[in-house]
Amino acid sequence: MNRDVNRAVRVAVVGAGEWGKNHVRTFAHLRGATLASVCDLDSAKLEAVRSDYPGVAATARYDDVLRDSSIEGVVIASFASKHFEQARLALAAKKHVLVEKPMTLAPEEAEELVHVADQTGCCLMVGHLLLYHPAVAKMKALVANQEIGDLFYLYSQRLNLGRVRKDENALWSFGPHDVAVAVYLFGDEPEVVTAKGEAFLQQGVVDVVFVTLHFPRRKLAHIHLSWLDPHKTRRTTIVGSKKMVVFDDMEPTDKVRIYDKGVDIKPQAVAYEDYLHVRFGDVLIPHIGSIEPLRLECQHFLDCIRTGARPMSDGRQGLQVIRILAAAQRSLDLDGAPVPVKG
Repeated sequence: MNRDVNRAVRVAVVGAGEWGKNHVRTFAHLRGATLASVCDLDSAKLEAVRSDYPGVAATARYDDVLRDSSIEGVVIASFASKHFEQARLALAAKKHVLVEKPMTLAPEEAEELVHVADQTGCCLMVGHLLLYHPAVAKMKALVANQEIGDLFYLYSQRLNLGRVRKDENALWSFGPHDVAVAVYLFGDEPEVVTAKGEAFLQQGVVDVVFVTLHFPRRKLAHIHLSWLDPHKTRRTTIVGSKKMVVFDDMEPTDKVRIYDKGVDIKPQAVAYEDYLHVRFGDVLIPHIGSIEPLRLECQHFLDCIRTGARPMSDGRQGLQVIRILAAAQRSLDLDGAPVPVKG
């Protein structure tokens, strides 16, 4: 592999739809990247690429991307059901791959991608965008330096009245974001998963789901996912023994608030009413910067290609998330019965 850290990396984007077009825009303007090709089956989308980005090859044939030896990186932002095969073919062609979430729709497929990446020595990165969000990085730092004390539990809401999908349900469409964040913040893998949900609009395609991840040492993460809700909500709350933190991605500027609130335990208290003391302190709104998370994610992909570094959201981290989602899906199928992540 070419490890010249100063060269421009030629990138192809596969899928120019609702999210893929953002990858197209980002790589077209990202320093150190050359958007070489865009692949999509929709002729109207390809025509828009030709109009907006003259000089960028626009093709409906994925083979054109695979056969172009000048293309080093392939970004796969197509339908979830196509991710596995398209990523496998790109890795087999010895191209570095950034595959959007969900990485695959089955753990066995994710394991295969990790194996092929290891064999070819190529970078395999998964588009767990929130891991590159400055707000999540801030929460991770607060957890890591014990500023919030012991992390007790987390809950998140990812809700919208938005596009209803057919090839993936709300768990697989929205869940990768919040599962990845929960695992990242806890620094551990849940032992057991429970999930309840319902399909209201299409038979067999769940529109709303409530997932609970049971981590070691009685720690919990509860996740509410829906594309059938009156509110667009993107919020994560973490509760620690000293402080509590809310990340609201719908806030235009003040996305993170740190609450100096909690319940202090005084083991030496004489009276029971003094044993647990509720504490109300100040609210801090830290400055976290305004760099677009997608730009940070794409830059990280380029850096890993150039240096051979391991991505923060690499194939193994992606496999971990898929295993958890698969356990949640199994729990859904069993009407909320607990399902072990490993077993």
